[in-house]
Amino acid sequence: MTFPQDRIIPTDLSNEMSHSYLEYAMSVIVGRALPDARDGLKPVHRRILYAMYELGLTPDRPFRKCARVVGEVLGKYHPHGDTAVYDALVRMAQDFSMRNPLIEGHGNFGSVDNDPPAAMRYTECRLQTLSTNALLRDIEAETVDFIDNFDGSQQEPVVLPARVPQLLLNGSSGIAVGMATNIPPHNLGELIDGTIALIHNPEMAESELHKLIPGPDFPTGGQILGRSGIRDAYTSGRGSITMRGVAQIETLEQRGRPDRDCIIVTELPYQTNKAALIERIADLVNEKRIEGISDIRDESDRDGMRIVIELKRDAYPRVVLNNLYKQTPIQSNFGANMLALVNGEPQLLTLKQFLTVFLEFRVETITRRTQYELRKAQERDHLLQGLLIALDNLDAVIQLIRGAADATTARDGLIEQFGLSVVQADAILQMQLRRLTALEAEKIHAEHQELEAKIADLQDILARRERIEAIIEEELTQIKTIHATPRRTEIIHDEGEIVDTDLIANEQAIILLTEQGYIKRMPVSTFGAQSRATRGKAAAKIKEDDVVEHFLSCCDHDHVLFFSDRGVVYTLPAYQIPAASRTARGVPIVQMLPIPKDEKITSIVAVSEFREDVYFIMLTRKGYIKKTALSAFSNIRTNGLIAIVLGEGDQLRWVKVAQEEDSIIIGTRLGMAIHFHADHQQIRPLGRSTRGVKAMKLKKGDELISMDILSSQVIAGISTVHEGEEEEDLLENEEELTVEETSGGPWILTITNGGYGKRVPVKQFRLQNRAGLGVRVIKFKSPSDRLASLLVVNEEDELMIVSNRGIIIRQAVDAISTQSRMATGVRVQRLDEDDAIAAVALVPPAAEEEAEETGEV
Repeated sequence: MTFPQDRIIPTDLSNEMSHSYLEYAMSVIVGRALPDARDGLKPVHRRILYAMYELGLTPDRPFRKCARVVGEVLGKYHPHGDTAVYDALVRMAQDFSMRNPLIEGHGNFGSVDNDPPAAMRYTECRLQTLSTNALLRDIEAETVDFIDNFDGSQQEPVVLPARVPQLLLNGSSGIAVGMATNIPPHNLGELIDGTIALIHNPEMAESELHKLIPGPDFPTGGQILGRSGIRDAYTSGRGSITMRGVAQIETLEQRGRPDRDCIIVTELPYQTNKAALIERIADLVNEKRIEGISDIRDESDRDGMRIVIELKRDAYPRVVLNNLYKQTPIQSNFGANMLALVNGEPQLLTLKQFLTVFLEFRVETITRRTQYELRKAQERDHLLQGLLIALDNLDAVIQLIRGAADATTARDGLIEQFGLSVVQADAILQMQLRRLTALEAEKIHAEHQELEAKIADLQDILARRERIEAIIEEELTQIKTIHATPRRTEIIHDEGEIVDTDLIANEQAIILLTEQGYIKRMPVSTFGAQSRATRGKAAAKIKEDDVVEHFLSCCDHDHVLFFSDRGVVYTLPAYQIPAASRTARGVPIVQMLPIPKDEKITSIVAVSEFREDVYFIMLTRKGYIKKTALSAFSNIRTNGLIAIVLGEGDQLRWVKVAQEEDSIIIGTRLGMAIHFHADHQQIRPLGRSTRGVKAMKLKKGDELISMDILSSQVIAGISTVHEGEEEEDLLENEEELTVEETSGGPWILTITNGGYGKRVPVKQFRLQNRAGLGVRVIKFKSPSDRLASLLVVNEEDELMIVSNRGIIIRQAVDAISTQSRMATGVRVQRLDEDDAIAAVALVPPAAEEEAEETGEV
């Protein structure tokens, strides 16, 4: 077959390929792969939602077969395969794929194990309330443009009139030609807060916006490791966000078999296949690339996810968990690429740019909706004005109509005689006779006045942008009230990442550590002050065989140092310790610190800075005491640092912070106490790798239970015990207190296991040499009672007292009476028969109050 010469067009092949490929690429970019920055939807998703809206599949209507929806979309708007449409519909209904699903599914829509959904002929769907409230409302009010569909038989919207930043809410992913997008989902409430803040301050800095929108919020929960990847994505449009599943180390109790440690995984990173993950772990165990795992079980059910990874007896749980993070998808990266279409062109956007584009789109849609409502109101008012003219000239109008030969003549007569428009004349001719009554006439007058007020209001909205912005804010607030949910994904600190502590509030906090190694952080404000001898509140969900062992008050910016019984110190910033509610159990400390199984934390200290002239005072179980400068602990390695050298069978038990001018007071279980200077004469400074010197002699059957520090101002007027006077001071004679001693403070607070306590004036504890026997500090109420705590307190201090069963009370010091050393004290906390006081700590002054006192800002 030959073609005429005039039909053959010579073309350069490279130019034709370039031109044709560019057209194809732009078609894919705009028509398939990339979402629009305004409503956050790709064409297929937009067409599905609009088709369902046209079918009337609103949340208050019955479900319809998905096959019906897919057929509607294919036949009217989307000339592609039915698989592509159904897959897109299914994803919009999956609560593990979308942070806020847009479609409500009925039937099998797949699972997190990557199980396929049922065929479209079996499943049913309808729109979610969020879709109708936030995406499709006002679509009939000319808020957006419509274009012809693929064959020109129907009209479809170019974009939906979204009321929320949907692109950031549910995220998006797509691969186009030469470019791709991958936007993570976010929390609706946080997005709305950020958008409203941007309305009030369009010049808001990126850092301020990040405080309101701290990071992505994935539908499957999990954790985000570090903030640097989020910051990169929000400020440059690209960033690698490290996601991590939620895993806890627990002890599995087995009947007839020894207890074993296990790792419980309850949440997975976004888009992680659970079944493939379990298979991957099993392969790594079989290949001996991960050691220490004896069994893997999937115990997930309708109540939630639960993957149990049993460990061998000799396995270190923390090491196994770190290997799982390193070698399996329990920890993975989300490569954020914030690419979207703006005015039909692909652009890489920052967080602020996303919200700015959305706000400009909302201004446009509200402007168009207001113009539509204004036009409709003006048209209706125009008709009413004609009816009012007819009512004012009723007899003449009736006579004209009766005398007219036909409707056309009557209409022309009305136009000519009364100056009406064609629309008004037609409305008069169509008016029913019942509307000529006085009551109906009054209704027309009232409606006319209402329309005049409405028209003035709509014109005011169009004339003032601040009115439009107020409407945007009001609509956003309404959606937040109805649809916002709490954040699911926790953002945690990444080791080695530099953190801007200015972005973290320096609030007062309480840190609890139980005997079985569960740690938690709570705001001090959780516990209001209570009167003496009350039962208090439960501070933690404690297991029957667990007790609260360590208790610390600090501020969130402090460094928390954990000293173990083997003389090793570990450290964490206070804000990194997971915050938990009052009734939560906390997290295992082995998830936070690499503590070996045979090692136990015995003391917790909070430090704001590591100074050269301030010292750690360390006291062991056998009574050895040592003083080492804080500066020696400024660089503690991840796996800990040696703090003290211990003798055989000895343990490090207490650590306090002191200066050289201060003094040390030590208490024992049988109610003895010794008080001596902390200067270099009594205790000279030693390095970390030393043992220390003897602190106190102990009676038979006695043991050390507490140590505290007295400042130099307090001990200035206290007398010193001379040689030969020590034994005399042990006599159990009741001492009378002077008025000066009972007021002002400070005092030595003593509290027993049975819940009795008192304040003893400091002056009753004379200074003596180290390694003495000390003096008696309390007379016990019962023979079985023992001393639980000995603290230095002031009149303005508040106490947090915790029992073995996790019951906490917060109490002012001045609620406890002042008595002599030989008194029994008063009841401080009412305890159950099987409970006892475990620990006592002081509430520190607020960081803000300290700043005011020092004049620092």
